Amino acid sequence: MQIGAQLYTLRMYAQNERDLGRTLEKVSEIGYRTVQISGVGPVAPQRIKALCDDNGLQIVLTHCADDDFLERIDALIERHLLYGCRYVGTGGMPERYRRYGWVDHFAEDFAEPARKLKEAGMLFMYHNHAFEFARQADGRTLMDRLLELMPAELMGVTADTYWLHYAGLDVNDWLQKYADRLHCVHLKDMTPHNFENRMAAVGRGNMNFPAILETLRDNGVTEYALVEQDDCYGESPFDCMRQSYDYLASMGF
Repeated sequence: MQIGAQLYTLRMYAQNERDLGRTLEKVSEIGYRTVQISGVGPVAPQRIKALCDDNGLQIVLTHCADDDFLERIDALIERHLLYGCRYVGTGGMPERYRRYGWVDHFAEDFAEPARKLKEAGMLFMYHNHAFEFARQADGRTLMDRLLELMPAELMGVTADTYWLHYAGLDVNDWLQKYADRLHCVHLKDMTPHNFENRMAAVGRGNMNFPAILETLRDNGVTEYALVEQDDCYGESPFDCMRQSYDYLASMGF
């Protein structure tokens, strides 16, 4: 399992080509060797690839717009062939699908793009938040239904450790149960702040990351564990990314 950087954490510093180059240089200096492209501004794919290559960074996962899947799937595949990236992700389910019954339409709409990705040697990856785990009237969740409708050969899950914990799940139990889906994961810690939960650099919160990392390392499926921190609460996101990297390095990654 390789440790990587989710560029969404650094999105403020990736909105044009010049800043993206500076950001990738800093990411490489920290020690990361793989990245997820997400939250990057309107920079040409050829330039994104060249800047990553210049800094010794491999693109291993993306988050793409819904219309890229539904309206521009051939161009999306070409872009990922350019990147040399197998895992093609969505950042979350569009709001219109977040109802029991309408999740069926999400599966219906995304199944054909997912099949085309599979034919191209790629895999559609779904990134969870917490809402997918709210119990419905029949005791099941949106995630239960989504996984039922989208088989593992068509859809992996970029499991987000913070949101699994936030949803009240046993993180390790869920990671073990659905290991066959977890080609990529997001590593994100949680810490209390007064009466709210906050995101934290990996190892700086209260989640059981020694156990989580052991689970992921031993499952034989997870290839990339990408550090993400959506909100750094005024702290430099580069410092947060370094804190996470240093902790993971101390754990043998």
